[in-house]
Amino acid sequence: MLKKLLISLVAACALTGAFSSAFAAEKKVPPVEVYVPHLCLACLDWAEHLRQNGFPKVTVKEVEDMAALKKKLKVPADLESVHTAVVAGYFVEGHVPAEDIHELLKEKPKAWGIAVPGLPRGAPGRELSMPSCETGCTMLDAQTPEREIRREMFNTMVVYKDGRVKVWARH
Repeated sequence: MLKKLLISLVAACALTGAFSSAFAAEKKVPPVEVYVPHLCLACLDWAEHLRQNGFPKVTVKEVEDMAALKKKLKVPADLESVHTAVVAGYFVEGHVPAEDIHELLKEKPKAWGIAVPGLPRGAPGRELSMPSCETGCTMLDAQTPEREIRREMFNTMVVYKDGRVKVWARH
């Protein structure tokens, strides 16, 4: 009987510790604000990708003057995409994988932010969007009977405050 009680107590403590650790980790993750010129399924899918990968608080807001926002956040014109997000003072431009954002927050470089330029096929949020998206989110290979989604390789770039731009991650 004492043995069962001890096992139950240890299990309860372990479970409480797991919930406590998960709650603490969730509280440390800053919120993400995603700015879009208009609601697009690919942008919404990217926001959902972030939620499913460790960013519990992601909001999406429509903005009329995206050019002014990108300029204010110091997003280089040659690295632009459609949506722009802000997390912990960094810009996150385009369909950046959540793992790259987690790495950014962990390393905390002296940077303005990170970007996936353009709209690479297969990037988070660009793999399963409906074909009705205005920006042509889903590119299907019409040459195959399965109509498989094509994927292209892409880089996540980091924009340092001293003006340097380098590859942050390759995908």
